Amino acid sequence: MHAPVEYHFFTGYSLRSWLVLGGFGLLAALAGLAAMYMESEGHWVTGMTNHVVWGLPHVFAFFFIISASGALNVASIGSVFGREDYQPLGRLSAVLAFALLAGGLSVLVFDLGRADRLIITMEYINPTSIFAWNVFIYQIFFGLVIIYLWMMMDPRMAAFYRPAGTAAFLWRLFMTTGTGSVLGFLVSRAAFRSAVMAPEFIALSLSFGTAIFALVLLALQRFEGRPVPTPALRARLSRLLGLLVAISLYFVAVQHGTGLYQAERRDVEHFLLFQGGLYSVLIWGGFVVLGSVLPMMLLFDPLRAGQHGALPIASALIVFGGLCLIYATVIGGEAFPIEIFPGMHVTSSAFDGAVHPYAPSLPELALGLGAVGVAGVVLLMAMWVLPLLPDTAGSDSPAGP
Repeated sequence: MHAPVEYHFFTGYSLRSWLVLGGFGLLAALAGLAAMYMESEGHWVTGMTNHVVWGLPHVFAFFFIISASGALNVASIGSVFGREDYQPLGRLSAVLAFALLAGGLSVLVFDLGRADRLIITMEYINPTSIFAWNVFIYQIFFGLVIIYLWMMMDPRMAAFYRPAGTAAFLWRLFMTTGTGSVLGFLVSRAAFRSAVMAPEFIALSLSFGTAIFALVLLALQRFEGRPVPTPALRARLSRLLGLLVAISLYFVAVQHGTGLYQAERRDVEHFLLFQGGLYSVLIWGGFVVLGSVLPMMLLFDPLRAGQHGALPIASALIVFGGLCLIYATVIGGEAFPIEIFPGMHVTSSAFDGAVHPYAPSLPELALGLGAVGVAGVVLLMAMWVLPLLPDTAGSDSPAGP
């Protein structure tokens, strides 16, 4: 029988706490100013064009939305799969998932150019559009996470803890499938259209979200000086994260290997992997080497897995590699010449076979970093008003993943 876990609030309203909140708030405020600037001046002040219509803000939006699904991974392991060592961290996992999705969606809405047009999407629903589906999928995820958190925090609702966790677990898989299908259903973009996009995004979400959760958890441990998690749980979390990174790398390899095998996609795959300049460097150097191989070497090393330095370094590299991959996938896929009529030869007087340039502007970067600001504000304020942080988590036994 395990002793009851004691939960506490985030360190009181100290100067350090206010400085952290102020930093996140500043990022959110700058993002708001950048959105207003782009809306009033027009998208000509950005690097986006008629060909590259999803720029750097969309990269952050995609990354944060799929990471929100993966951030709930720790809570799911505790409730759905019954791992008691992970259960004390479930509250923080759920709130982090909520915060990341809020950050990603805030950027997505303001990157529309006319954020008020979102109301039209809700009024006139197109049931054949994956974009319209996602409007409801994301809102249902918010609701399920709130219910899940309620079941965790209210002892009277203990009987509904696992059912709520199972519902949130299944829905987050569905949500990430919808996000991956945004790219997988785009027939005109040769770099995107693939059913592999859905499981690939699920795998990526698990590794990105778990890495962000590890960074947040270790930052809180350093900030408050509390022994959360124990060395044994930190070692298990390292092995789990290494396994998720390996699975993500496998699905990315399958996605591009399938493209190289298909004659109609061979050109775009050669462009992304070997001839794309920055995009190729980001895939091989950013995602494969720095974001996958090096973290796996750190996480699977039995001498380093339980050490303080290995997990945060590996997690930071995974986040960096994830941003590199999303940038190369989204921006590089748009930069490659569009295929308006698949299977047919089309000629015109302009842009035939031309790779379209894109250089992100400062307002785009400010808007993208707004996802960090919004997520940070939501998470910090939630920790101030809710007892989310356990005094300790994990047993002393290093067995198991």
